[in-house]
Amino acid sequence: MKRSLLFLLLLSFAAQAQHKMQWPKHQKALIVLTYDDALESQLNNAIPQLEAAGLKATFFLTGDINSVTIPRWRKAAKKGFELGNHTIFHPCGVVDDNPVSSASYTVHGILGEIEDMNHFLYAVDGKFYRTYAYPCTETTVGNGKDYVDSLKLSNLIKYARVGGDTDAVVTDFKHLDPLLVPSYGLEGNNTGEQLIAFVKNTVRKGGMGIFMFHGIGGDYITVSAEAHRQLVSYLKQHKKEIWVATFQEAMDYIEQQNKLNR
Repeated sequence: MKRSLLFLLLLSFAAQAQHKMQWPKHQKALIVLTYDDALESQLNNAIPQLEAAGLKATFFLTGDINSVTIPRWRKAAKKGFELGNHTIFHPCGVVDDNPVSSASYTVHGILGEIEDMNHFLYAVDGKFYRTYAYPCTETTVGNGKDYVDSLKLSNLIKYARVGGDTDAVVTDFKHLDPLLVPSYGLEGNNTGEQLIAFVKNTVRKGGMGIFMFHGIGGDYITVSAEAHRQLVSYLKQHKKEIWVATFQEAMDYIEQQNKLNR
């Protein structure tokens, strides 16, 4: 009886080892930097810091981009930064001062807006495939109608990011829903030490950690430019053990590895 139990435990450990993700170049973990709402502080502070460190990231844009910022976002896309879909009007039901309420939306309406934003983004960067971030991390519209399955069937979006906390490190890639990928949603005023601590936790677990930023040194839900610089510097210094990729690059790789390990 004891031998049988030991054998089953060994099989379980072996199965877990087989499903552990193997990152490129023998790196230990994956970090994805994402930024929401097309904020000017991201153009002024985040992108220059990332460029100086040779790192890429994903920016989820809304219809707030305009004649002044579109050329800057287009330039960023040409340099390898990913432009993702965050809807046109950013409908939200949980934030009181959000100008557009998601309560008035239907599933058909939100899908139509996502499709329109895809066209808008194509005019900016000329790309067809798009990733998505749920506004206010909500996956429902109207009176609580979930639209994840409908989004999946629409084929409008390849991968989608939701919210989370400091424990939002992905390690179970076999069961990861590509349209419900968790992230570390920052609340603002986070220190560089806190940001780096999330990276260290991700490395310790050998998984994928996704940051969800808003303002960088300005705007709202703000992380200071200095705290962001400390994180970027740490990632640059540890690039041999940490892979920093855009959201689409990361998910494409995970999808490919899952297919190989079936």
